[in-house]
Amino acid sequence: METILAMTALGVTLILGLGALGTAIGFGILGGKFIEASARQPELAPQLQVKMFLVAGLLDAVTMIGIGIGMWFTFASPYLAALQG
Repeated sequence: METILAMTALGVTLILGLGALGTAIGFGILGGKFIEASARQPELAPQLQVKMFLVAGLLDAVTMIGIGIGMWFTFASPYLAALQG
């Protein structure tokens, strides 16, 4: 039972950590490309900004899904229910 709890905690930590790392890298690349594109064509900056925020929202949604899955495994672990049942 303790092994299942420990491995679940380790898995949730990996999900949250790698999700945060991936989001940080994604936002860095996205912001850099936005600045580069705005510098090349300043007249398109408002249109690019709208698209950048749309992609940023989708990028952040991936992390939120990972957090939801991690919290589900933390607080309502299906492995413990199968073990106890």
